[in-house]
Amino acid sequence: MIAVIGSGYWGKNLVRNYHELGMLKVICDTNKVVLESFKKQYPEVDTCLGLNDVLARDDISGLVIATPAETHYILAREALLAGKHVYIEKPLVLDEQEGEELIALADERKRILMVGHLLQYHPAFVRLKELASKGELGRINYIYSHRLNLGRIRREENILWSFAPHDISMILSLAGEEPESVLTTGGNYLHKRIADVTITHLDFPSGLRAHIFVSWLHPFKVQQLVVVGERKMAVFDDMLPWPDKLLLYGHEIKWQDNLPVPIKVKPERLEIPEAEPLRLECRQFLDAMVNGTTPATGGREGLKVLRVLNASQRSLDENGRKIELAPKPRVDLESDVTQVGRRVPPAKQFFAHATAVIEDNVMIGEGTKIWHFSHILPNTTIGNHCNIGQNVVIGPDGKIGNKCKIQNNVSVYKGVILEDGVFCGPSMVFTNVNNPRAEIKKMDQARPTQVKRGATIGANATVICGNTLGRYCFVGAGAVVTRNVPDHALVVGNPARQIGWVCECGDRLTGNLDCLSCGREYRNVDSGLEAVSLRIQAK
Repeated sequence: MIAVIGSGYWGKNLVRNYHELGMLKVICDTNKVVLESFKKQYPEVDTCLGLNDVLARDDISGLVIATPAETHYILAREALLAGKHVYIEKPLVLDEQEGEELIALADERKRILMVGHLLQYHPAFVRLKELASKGELGRINYIYSHRLNLGRIRREENILWSFAPHDISMILSLAGEEPESVLTTGGNYLHKRIADVTITHLDFPSGLRAHIFVSWLHPFKVQQLVVVGERKMAVFDDMLPWPDKLLLYGHEIKWQDNLPVPIKVKPERLEIPEAEPLRLECRQFLDAMVNGTTPATGGREGLKVLRVLNASQRSLDENGRKIELAPKPRVDLESDVTQVGRRVPPAKQFFAHATAVIEDNVMIGEGTKIWHFSHILPNTTIGNHCNIGQNVVIGPDGKIGNKCKIQNNVSVYKGVILEDGVFCGPSMVFTNVNNPRAEIKKMDQARPTQVKRGATIGANATVICGNTLGRYCFVGAGAVVTRNVPDHALVVGNPARQIGWVCECGDRLTGNLDCLSCGREYRNVDSGLEAVSLRIQAK
């Protein structure tokens, strides 16, 4: 049986479909009014306000998550740990490393992880993909998609994240490969920080190119995917009635007197069974749960789409700079003459820019990236999937956990320990001796500094040695930390003083110690705060 988590704008459609399939057991939402309305509509279905009420039930096998994207990782992780199969509305998550963690966890627990890329289940697209895979279109030269409308305008995400995931998913499926570069431009017209229109260009290793145009400032609705092959062209137009949703064009280009002349023919209509794509998607999740099969839009497919989305967003933020995807990793071998010394173990792979210097006996985890002019000193250990910015110095004997982000111009000296998930803002400073003198060696007086899991240190902040920064604490930009910081504390100023509390997701807590963004609730403990529950917000 299924529990739907979040029953808002899109969640209500999932509620309807699973109920009609006879598999809906629980609707979970924080909106009591909405739950009361569903209770009248579906009196046999249970309702609840908290995720824990669902996870504790043995009669629930699968969770369908339709909440804001920033809550996806937390909810899906809790569900997988509880042994539930998980379906997540697009996108999978916001952070690629979190996506990889969910995939690994689902594999470990032998549970289904599926993403709601709806159009992969549309009968017209299924037929289009079948034609392409059989070679009826010939070699595909380029693909372009238009997804345009006037509204629904969102404020929790821009048009790229709202509309483009469906098109990216279809294009990757047809291409059968991931792009090597992404370039996105756009415009912000209704809000200076939220893009209303974007155009994305994808270049693939095979030479295939694709273009995605999305907008919620268009006078009429357009949902069209055009695939141009050497032999035939196909148009999937979801705004047309069923007989015309997928049209096949056998147009040709012939050369006459050294000039290309187009030869046009009437489109071929293909018989396609009419069915609701969402119903087919829901059935695939149920089938996957029962049979253990991998759905067309499993976790790994969702992660591929997320990589393109994140690259597109970076390109958009940098005014249309082309983003190269999947840079060639630097393999940890002594024959890598562009680096100083050797690194261990030799089987691991990471990326290091050619200007980075990595000295002897350094351990660098898989998936870590080290950028321009950074210097990793001897006997340093850096975890998996870290991002080390430009002009960063770490070590000697540095200790960096997994998934840390160290921004430009930061030095992490010996004695500073960063646990997993620590964020160090640009040009922030760690000290190691309280009363340094240039003419007197005092490293024997160095004091250790520990930064615990998930802590954030803002740009230009200074952390005086000998102090501990608690789990998920937040040090404001320019603050000077002179004493220990409790777990989840928000500190600012010189010297830093506490002005509030912050959630694990990074947002400030209310006076009741709950988070309005992700729904977590906290209580006071000796070390600061600890989470006690997670409420659910509807998408």
